[in-house]
Amino acid sequence: MNQNHNPLRQFFRQPAIYLRLPSQGKYWPEGSLDVPQNGELPVYPMTAIDEITYRTPDALFSGQAVVNVIHSCVPSIKNAWHAPVADLNSILVAIRIASYGHELEIETTCPACKHIESFALDLRNALDQLTMPDFSATVTYGDLEIYFHPMSYEKQNEINLEQFENQRMMRNISMDTELTEDEKLQKLAEVMKILTQLTMRALKYSISAIRTPNAVVSETEHIDEFLQNCDRQIFVAVRDHAVDLRNRTELKPVHLTCSECNHEHDQALNLDLTNFFEAAS
Repeated sequence: MNQNHNPLRQFFRQPAIYLRLPSQGKYWPEGSLDVPQNGELPVYPMTAIDEITYRTPDALFSGQAVVNVIHSCVPSIKNAWHAPVADLNSILVAIRIASYGHELEIETTCPACKHIESFALDLRNALDQLTMPDFSATVTYGDLEIYFHPMSYEKQNEINLEQFENQRMMRNISMDTELTEDEKLQKLAEVMKILTQLTMRALKYSISAIRTPNAVVSETEHIDEFLQNCDRQIFVAVRDHAVDLRNRTELKPVHLTCSECNHEHDQALNLDLTNFFEAAS
């Protein structure tokens, strides 16, 4: 008898759903994703260890909890840090469906009468609506043609953490009673400068290359220097295009009618990772 064979293996968790990534595996670095021949990634329910991991505040804040849960539930993903952000929402929604079912209860407040009520969102519909923007579309400005690609989860998380820290600093400065108004303004100006640099970094990570009449430039340091010194009109065109691409990867708002006053409104859907993986009551 094989002592290494666990007779309980047949009772281990099995894939609950299968996911086709919006990117279809494009933009993932080599070795970070193993796509099955049929293009569908098996998605397993979360384990008890996954739930504990996800409730560890430091790991959740740093992004490590998200990465660990993705590796556990979608074993075809070998390095979730490299996931294009355009795929991330689909992956998280699929894990939520596999673990707790397709309904997610969301609380909404009517903007007209302030009535609070809950509705059940069918995550299968939300998943179907998540698509990959056309990253082949370029921005042309004079002799320049600018190409884009999705940012990785690692870079997005890095920028989010720094933004959070700097926004916290701004709140602390505003509330600091020991600082004079001039000192507050000086410190706030310094933090705003850092936040502006974070915007530059986000754009840098969103650009894959810039074609000139004489060369194709893909080095991030050269792209960063270009963004720091380019004409304002070019910068605005690049920024607006990158923001539009990012917005197209987000969950679509849900159109609702208030049961109290019949006012129609759109409810934005954001993945609040602190409670998104809570079991349905």
